[in-house]
Amino acid sequence: MTDFVHPPLLSRLSTLIASLLLLNTACSSNQILSQEAPSTKTQAPSTTFTLHLGIIGNTNIPTGPIGWAIHKGNLKPELEKLGIAKVQIFNFPNGPDLNEALVAEKVDIGIYGDTPAIVAKANGIKTRLISQEQVGQNAWLLAKKNGPHSITELKGQKVATSKGSYMHRYLLGLLQKNGIAEQATVVHLLPSVAQAALERGDVAAIAAPTGTGPILVSKGFPVIDEAAKHSDLAGTSATVITENFLTKHPNLPKKWNQIKLEAVKDIKANPEEYYKFHAQASGYPINIVKASLSVKQFPEEPFSAQGLQLLEGTKKFLVTEKLAKSDFKLTDWILTIGLLFDF
Repeated sequence: MTDFVHPPLLSRLSTLIASLLLLNTACSSNQILSQEAPSTKTQAPSTTFTLHLGIIGNTNIPTGPIGWAIHKGNLKPELEKLGIAKVQIFNFPNGPDLNEALVAEKVDIGIYGDTPAIVAKANGIKTRLISQEQVGQNAWLLAKKNGPHSITELKGQKVATSKGSYMHRYLLGLLQKNGIAEQATVVHLLPSVAQAALERGDVAAIAAPTGTGPILVSKGFPVIDEAAKHSDLAGTSATVITENFLTKHPNLPKKWNQIKLEAVKDIKANPEEYYKFHAQASGYPINIVKASLSVKQFPEEPFSAQGLQLLEGTKKFLVTEKLAKSDFKLTDWILTIGLLFDF
């Protein structure tokens, strides 16, 4: 369980990334973005489309690099060059719900955790992976007050988390590492409901995501463990596009990653401004946002070696535990090179 990564595959993927970067250097609330595009010499296509973007949570805007690009007014003008006149944002409480929208083609692009994205691909949902916005997402295992003090004390106890999320994968992996996967009962509760259950003492512990975890820490709930302490259990985000929408807009992934790259550079140059934006968009106090993530978790490249390592480890775990229906090669899922990079 401590080593999920297949070394030859990781080596090939890491080599691929290094080559790509060298070549690149050388050569359910809906929101419609409506900011005016600045003047440009590029003539927008005569036929226009709407991009339906799915995200997780109650925010009206993504909180990562793409959200920053929206906030700064940089996303829509760039997409208009491809004939995409509007971006309509849909919120989902968790990854499985977003997957259902992908199946129904109500969403064209989804930004969410790697676990539900992998499950969707393994279950035959026709998506391609175009980017990882965040690498190294933390999760917190918090106990009720006057409750268990260690992982082993969760034997015979109820532990809550959001099923199908990156926290769920972290929790199952942690319980398995400690040999109590069969002795603890994992129940499905969305983060806000899980928090309330923990505060009432209805569950012994919860695996909480960013935002919720630091909030509970500030309220004095003891932390038994964190995903950040395990190099193989931290989460990553996944940005996927449906194959149908990709067929209609083959140049979109390349443009998307160009926008993300510029956003990440700007975030890292102005971290305090970004944290303020994230706090406003998410509703969390800025100190909670800072405790939840670091801007260093936003890679400039579409895929980093660390991100791919975590992705492969998560996939292997989900397949081994029969949480994903079938195995597949990451190289078959990740979009082909030419669509992600200019040469």
